[in-house]
This record gives sequence, C-alpha cells and structure tokens, in this order.
Amino acid sequence: MNISTSAIDHLGLVAGIFDKLGIAEVIDKAIPKTRKHKVSHSDILKALVLNGLGFVDRRLYIFPDYIKKLAIERLFGKGITAQNFNDDATGRSLDQIFTYGPTKLFNEIALKVMENLQLGTQLVHVDTTSFSVHGEYEGDDGMPAIEIVLGHPKDGRWDLKQFVLAMVSNQHGMPLFVQAHSGNKSDKKSIMESIQYIRENLDLDDKVIYVADSAFFTANNIKNMGQDCLWITRVPSTLKKAKDLLKDCLEMKPCADDRYTVFETIVSYADIDQKWVVVDSKDLQKKKAKTFEKNLKKERSKAKSSLKKLKSISFACEADAIKAANRWIAERPRFLFKNLGVETVQKRINGKRGRPRNDEILEICYFIKADIELNQERIEDEQSKLGRFILASNDTEIEGEQMLQNYKGQISVERGFRFLKDKQFLVAEVYLKKNSRIEALAMVMVLCLLVYSIAEWILREKLAETGETVLNQLGKPTQRPTLKWVFSKFSGVNEATACLASRTHIQVTNLNDELRKIIRLLGQDCEKYYA
Repeated sequence: MNISTSAIDHLGLVAGIFDKLGIAEVIDKAIPKTRKHKVSHSDILKALVLNGLGFVDRRLYIFPDYIKKLAIERLFGKGITAQNFNDDATGRSLDQIFTYGPTKLFNEIALKVMENLQLGTQLVHVDTTSFSVHGEYEGDDGMPAIEIVLGHPKDGRWDLKQFVLAMVSNQHGMPLFVQAHSGNKSDKKSIMESIQYIRENLDLDDKVIYVADSAFFTANNIKNMGQDCLWITRVPSTLKKAKDLLKDCLEMKPCADDRYTVFETIVSYADIDQKWVVVDSKDLQKKKAKTFEKNLKKERSKAKSSLKKLKSISFACEADAIKAANRWIAERPRFLFKNLGVETVQKRINGKRGRPRNDEILEICYFIKADIELNQERIEDEQSKLGRFILASNDTEIEGEQMLQNYKGQISVERGFRFLKDKQFLVAEVYLKKNSRIEALAMVMVLCLLVYSIAEWILREKLAETGETVLNQLGKPTQRPTLKWVFSKFSGVNEATACLASRTHIQVTNLNDELRKIIRLLGQDCEKYYA
C-alpha cells in the first residue's frame, strides 16, 4: 500500500470564504482568461490569497514551492497542478490587474461582498501608510504606474524607497477601498481622494459617517465635504483655535467609560458649523507623562545654560537689565526667577586692567543676578491636560461620548495596516521589479485582509447567534476568537491518499470535534474542502 499526504490546514476555510464571497466571479468577469493556460486569473488570485493567509513566512507572490505541498486538486479543482502556478502565470495576472485598474477591481469585489452583509450604519475609516521596497525601480517604460521614490517612511526605513497605501475600512475592519500612491504622496490629498472615490463608487445605502485622522482636517477638505456628508476627525493641536481651547479651564463631563471626560462646544471653521469635543484620556495622560518629565529635564538644563549667558551680558542701566530678564522669563513659562536682582560693576572705560587712578572716570555696568526654579503651578496645570485632544464633526447633534466611540473605531484601519505588516504575512517586503506589478500586488494584499476580516466577523457572529464557543489561547471558552488563533488550530489537517491495488482511498485526517464545529459554523462553502 502506498500512502501520501498533502496539507490542507486552515486553507480550506480561506478557500471557502473566497468562494462564499463570490470573488472569483467578479475577477473572471473583469479579467477573463484569454490564453490557453490552464488556470484562470481568479485561480491565481485565490492562490495568492491562500499564500498570503498561510502565515508560512513566505513573501506573498513566491508560492510555487509552497503550493505543491498542498492538496491542490481539493483546493483548485481536478487536473490542476503546482506547475500551473508559476512565476509567468502570476506575472501575467498582476499585469492584467494593473491594466484593468487595481482600485476599480477591488471596488467591484467590495460591492459584491457588501451586498450580502447586513452591517447597518457604516462608520467608514480612512487612513494611509507606507511600504518600503527593495530594489532600484526606474519606472515601467512609460506606463502610468505609481512612482517608487523616497518619502516620509512610517516604518523608519529611510534607506529604502516606498509606495503609499490608502485604505478605507468599515467599523468591523473590512476594507472597502484600496489605492496605491507614489511614495511622496501627501496624506492630506490621498485621504480626501479616498473619501471622494468611496462617495462616488461604493453604494452604501445606510447612513455613512467618514472617520479620519488629523491629516483630513484642512479648510479645503472640510469645504469640499460640505454639511451633508458627515465626518469625524481629530483636530490638529497646532491650530491656534485648538491650542487656545486645550489651554482653557474647562468643565469636563464624565463618560460611561471612567477613563474619559469630555467638553463639548460649537465652533465655525472653514465656514462650516462643527461640534468640537475636548477629550481627556487617563490612559493618554499616563502615556505622555514620562515623555513630559524627560522633556522638562532637558528644558531645565537648556534654561540654566541660557541664564548663564544672560547673566554675563552687560547692560547700560538697571531698567534695561530688568526688561531683558522679564523678556527671558516670559519666553519660558515653565520657570520662575528666584532671588532676582541687579548688581553694578565699575569698569575702566579704556578697557585696561589693573587698579584705576584716583581721578579716573569709571563706567558703571549692570548685570542680572538670579536663579530659576520650576513654575510648579504651571507644570501641574500642563500635566493635568496632557491627555487632552480635540475631535470635530459637522454633525452638531451628535453626543460627545458617541463621537469619541465612533472615532476610536479608527483603530480598525490601523489594525488592518498592522496585519499587512505582520512579519508572518511578509507582504511588506516587496521585491517585485515593476512599479505596475507592485500597484497590483497592493490590491492583492488588501484582498487578503478582506477575506480574513470577513471570515473572522462571520465566525464571531455565528458563535454569538448559536451560543457556542471555541477555546482561546488560555483554554477558556470564547465567542470572539481571533481568526489567526483559529487558523493555528487547523495545523496538521491533511489529505491522506492511500493506493491499494487498483483502488485509491482519500481521507481528511486530524479533524476533531472543535474543528468540525468551526467548519460547520462557517458554512457549506468551507465544509466541501474538508469533506
């Protein structure tokens, strides 16, 4: 008897969700197979998603060696082999995605997916990040692709060129939009472009609130949004009106979450009436306290050096000395003078050294004499306000606490970026040689996130609906597991093939009751891969 095994692991779940969402139909309609090669572009993208969500420490597009270890016919269909997923086939698919338009294709996939999900009010979160790339990148022979250039890296890799990725997610972390930009693209522009694209191309029937970080808050962006399109954003603390409000003594109102207090006010900015909410966060205050103390220590050292120089300056009269001292301390509100005074020194006019003659006329010079100490009242006031920031919305009826809750959902898009940059995911390490293929690959990266986030949402919804649970990392039942943890439970699930005489027997091995429950909850599209 001859026995062989091929891996399935959690990839049956990934393939099942890919099928359930109808992604292949959208891809095949947009970029149909025109050559005689065996696999379609949707098969290539499905393979890329399986590789991306395989968490196997392999870069997203390098998968021929990986895929041949899988139960390929089970995952892709009879007659499909690893050789069908070669670099040439992958490159052709990426080229076709670029020609069709990566953003356009993803938008069509997102529309298809959202048709079957009842999510209610949509909180649409917008943000950008950068991905560093390896290689030189000189362009694509006149193709209108993004430019891989040096920019302001968010991963600290100043030595590498980069591209910028703009992404829009809903409150469940499901990406609705993705667009790659050149590495030096301004956040202020790319965020607004993303919002405009969503408004024009994605039909969200329910109430929509756009949520963005402070890069959105410019006069032009606010005017372009108007009053009818609702938004929530963070106000830059560099804005004079914001600075003044943050310094004020405000009557803060406690929230249901005792970590926060809020103060609400109506302001007009860019000719648009807005509600501004000053939020005081205990967690943020603690986080900033250490930095504040560190900076204060540095500032005190600099102030002492500066005072030493000030005390060496000769003034023509006492009034000039006092005036200079007052100006110096006014520029340093965190300090107070201790024992401020002016001392007089007589000096020979000719500048000669030695004892002056009895009848020699001497020049009287005035020098500041003082020490400094911390302005404790000012320091304590500043420390008490370290946790404050301002949120703004053109919905003047929204409660401040609700605005805060909606804004906190911004972590959903940030969590998505962290997912894409996960060391096990490895899509951040881009080595492709064509700008156009990088642009296409960026769409595939976010397609992986779309499949992952929706699978996690479906599983959690089904667990809550049925009252069932799975065991978490501590062995305790939960209805909100991370999908990555669920995936790890499927490690070692294989397809075993036994050939005995003229008969072939195929069996899925290493399934247990918990795994069968997870498969059942995710539905028939997943069950068929473990049948």
